[in-house]
Amino acid sequence: MNFFPMFLRMADRDVIVVGGGETAAQKVRLLRKTGARVTVHAPELCRELRNLVAFEEVIHADEPLSVASFEGAALVFLATGCPGIDASLHPLVRQARALVNVVDQPHLCEANTPSIVDRSPLVVAIGTEGAAPILGRQLKTRIEQILEPDLGRLVRLAGGLRPSVAQLVPKEQRRAFWRWVFAGAPRQLFVTGREQEAAELIGKAIGQHGSPEGDEEGLLSLVPYTSRMADLMTLRAVQRLQEADVVIHRRGDNALLELARRDAERFEMADAMNASKRVMFDVAQGSRVVWLLPHRELAAAVNLLSCAHEIVPHVELPNAS
Repeated sequence: MNFFPMFLRMADRDVIVVGGGETAAQKVRLLRKTGARVTVHAPELCRELRNLVAFEEVIHADEPLSVASFEGAALVFLATGCPGIDASLHPLVRQARALVNVVDQPHLCEANTPSIVDRSPLVVAIGTEGAAPILGRQLKTRIEQILEPDLGRLVRLAGGLRPSVAQLVPKEQRRAFWRWVFAGAPRQLFVTGREQEAAELIGKAIGQHGSPEGDEEGLLSLVPYTSRMADLMTLRAVQRLQEADVVIHRRGDNALLELARRDAERFEMADAMNASKRVMFDVAQGSRVVWLLPHRELAAAVNLLSCAHEIVPHVELPNAS
């Protein structure tokens, strides 16, 4: 991973776009959603940018560019439409110590513009480090189909309610509460346009100190694998890893652990007997537990368990034992 993925607050920060044509306008459209102060450097502007300048939504500058032009900028886009001009300006931006994106020249970029799915405040960004932008757009299309158009309003409602949840819902029940909000009745009501009912249902649950489904029971998911290649994990296995509070794994499972929640507890345990005791303890405490193990050891592990569990399907490989 050569680029660190991060969302930056851009409101009231200075961003410079060099260029006055369609390429520059595309960047400005995106930046205007962030509340940044946008300055467009170009001798001439396309109609769209001229209108934005006329309504004082962006600033126009056309003086000769120098290192001083870029000093203090949070981000700079070189988007003149001419690769040679953009490349020639790159050293000036570097001297000014500003982050720079050079359109269609990933080897000169310190910041990349990802493909974006906007359900503000829910935003999904897909980056390929400039290596496969078409693939990024294909993934964007698929995610657009998965996320409901109005999902952002539910996220915004949830954000406004977080202080009340922190005050009234016990800490040990909050994860279950939010899981119910986004996977249970409230989200289903939002999907069908019944937003007011969803808000009232969530408010009632907060007043009752938790989701109406009560205390969530622990869940043990056995996730067998015949290969430690992460792209061979089934969708259900990935979902369980993303939901897990605890992950039991073997040494060498690093690629699979990348699919798990970052804040999940992880225990490396090669001994099946001790692993089974550990998972049963955590399930009894109400945790969602994933036990990663080689498929050939699945039957022996099941025989050691005395708690309810599910076996997540895995990908069968030819000649796998």
